[in-house]
Amino acid sequence: MKLLLLALRTVRREWHLPELRTLAASLVLAVVALGVVATLSTRIERGMLASAAELIGGDIGIESPQNLPDTFANEAHQRGLNTTVTASFPSVAFANQKTQLLDVQASDSHYPLRGTLELGDASGHSHNGHAPPAGSVYLDHRALIALNLNIGQQLQLGGRQLTIAAELLRQPDGGELFALAPRALMSLTDAEQAGLLGVGSRARHRLLLAGDPAAVQSWRDWVQSTKLPQGAELVTTEQTQERMRTAFDRAGAFLRLTALLSALLAGVAIALAAQRYARRKTAEVALLRALGTSRKRVLGLLVYTLAALAIPAAALGLVLALGLSQLAWLFASQLFGSVPTVLPIGPSFAAAAMGIAVLIGFALPPLARLAEVPPVAVFRQSMERRVRRFDALYLIPLMVALLLIWTQSGSVQLAGILAASLFGVAVVAALLAALLLFVARRVAPGAHPALRLGLAALARRRTLSLIQATALSLGLCALLLLAVVAPSLLQGWRQELPTDTPNWFALNLQDDQRAGFEHALAGIGGEKLNMAPLAVGKLTAINGKPVDSITFPDQRSKDSADRQLRLSWASDLPPANQIVAGQWPPAHPAQAMVSIDTMWRDMFSLKIGDTLSFNVGEGNLDAKVSSVRKVDWSSFRVNFFLLLDPDHASSLPHTWLASFYLPRTQATQLAQLSRDYSNLSLVDVDSLLDRVREIVDRVGNAVRWILGFSLLAGALVLSAALAASAAERRHEAALLRTLGARRNQLRAAAACEFALLGLVAGLTAAVGAAGAGLWMGHAVFHIDGFVPPLWPLALGALSAAIVVMLLGLAGTRKVTQTSPMRLLREG
Repeated sequence: MKLLLLALRTVRREWHLPELRTLAASLVLAVVALGVVATLSTRIERGMLASAAELIGGDIGIESPQNLPDTFANEAHQRGLNTTVTASFPSVAFANQKTQLLDVQASDSHYPLRGTLELGDASGHSHNGHAPPAGSVYLDHRALIALNLNIGQQLQLGGRQLTIAAELLRQPDGGELFALAPRALMSLTDAEQAGLLGVGSRARHRLLLAGDPAAVQSWRDWVQSTKLPQGAELVTTEQTQERMRTAFDRAGAFLRLTALLSALLAGVAIALAAQRYARRKTAEVALLRALGTSRKRVLGLLVYTLAALAIPAAALGLVLALGLSQLAWLFASQLFGSVPTVLPIGPSFAAAAMGIAVLIGFALPPLARLAEVPPVAVFRQSMERRVRRFDALYLIPLMVALLLIWTQSGSVQLAGILAASLFGVAVVAALLAALLLFVARRVAPGAHPALRLGLAALARRRTLSLIQATALSLGLCALLLLAVVAPSLLQGWRQELPTDTPNWFALNLQDDQRAGFEHALAGIGGEKLNMAPLAVGKLTAINGKPVDSITFPDQRSKDSADRQLRLSWASDLPPANQIVAGQWPPAHPAQAMVSIDTMWRDMFSLKIGDTLSFNVGEGNLDAKVSSVRKVDWSSFRVNFFLLLDPDHASSLPHTWLASFYLPRTQATQLAQLSRDYSNLSLVDVDSLLDRVREIVDRVGNAVRWILGFSLLAGALVLSAALAASAAERRHEAALLRTLGARRNQLRAAAACEFALLGLVAGLTAAVGAAGAGLWMGHAVFHIDGFVPPLWPLALGALSAAIVVMLLGLAGTRKVTQTSPMRLLREG
């Protein structure tokens, strides 16, 4: 208790010291930066999750081949969740003496719970709505064209006459790229009365839920502890179609990266402020030791002093973080559309705890080492301690930094890349600074007077110069990653989906229609036409063992083995595919060969040399696994799980799948093309492309806002690093002015000193940021051909040198304008 009171008095007495105020300000800004970044990141990540929920029409659901028991809906209602029931099935529609197979979804009036159901009326205007009432149906454009119908007319579906109430423009669909048949949305009541959902139907029943996240998680936990009906499975936002899931994963990685870099900047600032405070306390600790105070008591006093400072500063940072988070959101929320605006307080409290942990981790080692100051140091005013080749205390900051990287990154790979990159930057900066000091000792005597003074100052403060160069390099590297590399990564992501990305697919194209279709498409402005053969078959055996007799590890593998497969073939490895095992089939193999996707390899435990047997049409084909491919499903190219060699596959019964780009203004001209080729199914994927682009834009806006707060932490790092040698520089300036040095000479010497430090730090940071960005671009974000912007990084390195020089000069302004006698007294 006495130590605590003494620590409080110490904080009160020393509050006027710039070192203590800097340490407190560092902690406050660290908590504010971490709290605001974490809160904004949490809100944006919730927005990303909400976007994923929009794809399935709810927060979570359960799907089954038969009607689900009422228990699942009752449990949801008890938790205050909203529910909707849907059923999907194929059915044939009749109108105008035409028939058309439709992909029908029957829904109750609450559908959708999340996302939008966009409908078009007869006048061409669009609006949002819910599932149609009984007696009505919504048809998509393909269905209207195929049946030659307009809004307001009738068709027969399931034996019932239904009125077309609107055109189905967009609906939550799980992110599916396309359905093989035109779509229709009807009332669940009509489907039940028509007998379309009876025993033996091919319907897939789905219960969707939405509500409070805690209630959703509670229901999910209950379902996972309950035995599901046969064939039933959970439908979650994590299981959205691969193209959208990749977009969500990238978005989360970007946000985690910005939060992590901000945390590291705060840690560096605290470490520098603590080091400077420890140097200030050396004389006081030596006096206490000379008066007989034990090392244990000195250490206890220092720890209590640190706690007395940390708790109020963290509390103030917590309040400011919550207030600034809400203020920032008021300005930024307009950029993020329907993202939830409830203020999450958890991230700010976590930031306060993390700020205290960072303070303890980075400040405790230099303060704890003060306990070893010998009593004689009170006369020598030096920190003479027992020399150690290895000091375990200084592993604490390293462990705290690694903990920061681990907790904030959420990815082992991202954490490893950043840790390795920043460690490399620190090592290179220290080596370059040491080389600079080595050169300074030899160049200084014959250099310009101002340069000689600057080099001599760096050489005299060897340890401080190394610490300053390393800290500046780490801080500038983090800032360059945020300000230059992250926007470049986002731009690379955008360029993967340029404006002329193929936005239409054509299915069921016949061999004799290819030339005519290509000519007709060119006539209406279609571009980037690409065609791939498509055969429909079924897997019958693996290594000669029928799939019906194989026991699969999970229901997903069994379902994949039972369903129809889409097979294709190509002479060359398609874009967005990478061989990870084996070799691409040769030009004329003696035996049929197949290249499989990594998912198939994992799902069926396949290896190179295994044999897969397929039934295609009326024939069978045995193909040997020649290679395993990693497919980029986010590319929006035509990709397949299975690719056969052309020599053995080209004779199989097949159609063609075409992808092309058509400007939106020309889309209406596809109506005539659809009539001329009535067997075709035309699929518009513009809405899915728009969703991915929307995610990229949201992340870009979030990164810009987070960058603003991270720049504050970066500025604190710069000021703390440059202030580390302020006391020594003040005494040197006083002595030099006493000996007749002019102010201009001192300013020029300081400019040379800080410019050299800034140049070392800037070059190291630019190289480190380029290397880390290149590594992350390929390993974490999987952006092919990504190259960090070298010129902006070089400009950033030069700007860093100039900024460090200007800040250093600003810091020495008071010294040059104060009389030498006063400076010596204050010292």
